[in-house]
Amino acid sequence: MKPVVVLLSVPGLRQRDLASMPALTELVRAGEQARLIPSFPAVTCPVQANMTCGSLPNEHGVVANGFYWRDTNKVEMWTAWNDCIDRPQIWDRLHQCDTSLKSMVWFPLHSKGCGADYICTPAPIHNDDGSESLWCHTRPETLYQELVDELGHFPLHHFWGPVANIQSTAWIVDSAIRAADQLRPDFLYIYLPHLDYVGQKQGPDTSAFCDGLVELDNEIHKLAQSLCQMGRESSLLWLVAGEYAIVPVDHVSFPNRLLREAGLLEVSQQDDGEHLDLKNSRAWALADHQFSHVFVRNADPQTINQVVDCFNNVPGIAEVLSAGDFKRFGLDHARTGEVVLISDPHSWQAYYWWQEDSHAPSFARTVDIHQKPGYDPVELFFDPHTKGIPLNASLVCGSHGAPATDPAQQGIVLASKPGILGKSQLVDTEIADCALKAFGLSGV
Repeated sequence: MKPVVVLLSVPGLRQRDLASMPALTELVRAGEQARLIPSFPAVTCPVQANMTCGSLPNEHGVVANGFYWRDTNKVEMWTAWNDCIDRPQIWDRLHQCDTSLKSMVWFPLHSKGCGADYICTPAPIHNDDGSESLWCHTRPETLYQELVDELGHFPLHHFWGPVANIQSTAWIVDSAIRAADQLRPDFLYIYLPHLDYVGQKQGPDTSAFCDGLVELDNEIHKLAQSLCQMGRESSLLWLVAGEYAIVPVDHVSFPNRLLREAGLLEVSQQDDGEHLDLKNSRAWALADHQFSHVFVRNADPQTINQVVDCFNNVPGIAEVLSAGDFKRFGLDHARTGEVVLISDPHSWQAYYWWQEDSHAPSFARTVDIHQKPGYDPVELFFDPHTKGIPLNASLVCGSHGAPATDPAQQGIVLASKPGILGKSQLVDTEIADCALKAFGLSGV
């Protein structure tokens, strides 16, 4: 009987959390666990690429949650297709060795157009009038309509934003159960994002986070029961990867404001406020949780030195990297900024460039993950007075992304069978081989 491997990608999961998750604990009781150390930058897109490619950003090219395409002077946040990943992923390696092995990829980032046999990931339709229609990209193309007919639309507004909650993860689980029953894949990679919202909004050491653990455990229990009922108990291997740990934060820095004060960042005055002027800025920062890529126009050496000097000894900034430092983190890639800023573990970085809230562009007060040139966790909150997203970055209670040098910043990886992990500590780039090992393909 061919093995069936289920890899659950669970951001924010730590060893201590298992005490609140009896279903998950029972699922892996006969197996093993290890500390999982995410590579820097420890954020969703790079870590997921690390885990599925078995390599670092200097090889696969995913250096952040977003991209700045220098040739077109465009920022792309959260919409990139799979061709942004420059290395084969687990499903590609399975196909290379045995074309009969089928993979199902369910909701991880950058999965649109990937080489898996079966795919489902959010792809809302942006209408000409500015409205948005719910939809998902699936392979086969007709699959999403079948899922809608049975489950209703994927609840996108519960996937991100002020009302993000367990409903989105529950839909992911329900749809994965239905698809797995129908399609019978050999490898399943399923993203369960629920803890990410709770940890950033409420903090990772709160009663709300504990409640989130219970909610997530119920969904994992449902998934495990359903897959086991498909009659393949003896062949099932569960791998559960806590992508990174979320840590409490009590400080935020604003790199774009500092660049503006230094005369390096320019804004354009528009009807709805100040917009970042990428074309005329000598330097600007794509802020992403606990780090930023600072892009310097024409990679001018003098400006790079000025940027480095600008951030030395800035509260909340632990380290300022330039080109000679990138190799240490596997960030020596053409997509990396000329300077990278790393936060202290208790701090994070916001994308704001305006000095007064009245000058903020209109999209700043909306859930607009594509137009903002950087990640904005404040979108998890709602301001009842303005009926929009507040402009108070101090509301954020948890973050991640900085080098995981402390155990509190590290996740956990679990296997339901012994002999898969092989040691007490793994880095994220070793997860691919753990999955391939079950198929006898480790190291291919």
